[in-house]
Amino acid sequence: MKIVAKIRTDFKTKFGVPRQSGLVKGLKGRIVFEPEFRNAEALRGLEGFSYIWLLWDFSEAHRDDEGWSPTVRPPRLGGNQRMGVWATRSPFRPNNIGLSSVKITKIDLYTPEGPIIEVEGADMMDGTPILDIKPYLPFTDSHPEALGGFAEEQNKKTEPLKVEIPSDIASWFDSDKLEALRGVLAADPRPHYQQDPERIYALEFTDYELKFYIQNDTVVVTTVKAL
Repeated sequence: MKIVAKIRTDFKTKFGVPRQSGLVKGLKGRIVFEPEFRNAEALRGLEGFSYIWLLWDFSEAHRDDEGWSPTVRPPRLGGNQRMGVWATRSPFRPNNIGLSSVKITKIDLYTPEGPIIEVEGADMMDGTPILDIKPYLPFTDSHPEALGGFAEEQNKKTEPLKVEIPSDIASWFDSDKLEALRGVLAADPRPHYQQDPERIYALEFTDYELKFYIQNDTVVVTTVKAL
């Protein structure tokens, strides 16, 4: 397969990336096409759609020399219970392909980098390779009555965390980035098997590293520094 584009996001590492697309709607992303595919004609008609599907490469999860496993440990189950790989969206699968539905916020056909698609709600690291882009069709792609299996059951048990960011730290971010950061922290970026209230976590977001801890149902940000 050819890489058609890469996405630019605020996540330099995997830690903190939302577990599914659309969970943190304020997160922005820019889809920048590879030189071979910087053709405005390829986007003709896309302005008529609100959402797109992105098929992408779990580039940080390749295990080419380890084969594949028919079962995986979903983080949503605390990493302690195995499920069939086809029943999960785990990155560890025979073909490391991810699937995300994101909202189009802007299409700019003529920039120094060629055509750009700006999106909202992405769940990818900065620089993630995109393999294909397809329009989201609400009359076929939306199934409100569908069952969500164990993922839906776990989601019902999970309430957003409260987030405390001191004003001197909050001032480092503009309002849009701050709102997105709050959403990332409220979704609890920790692996579900880590629940140590004494542990200090580090999150790289935009050009900064934040440190925080979580006690009970509250995220407390303690420090920030430029990367």
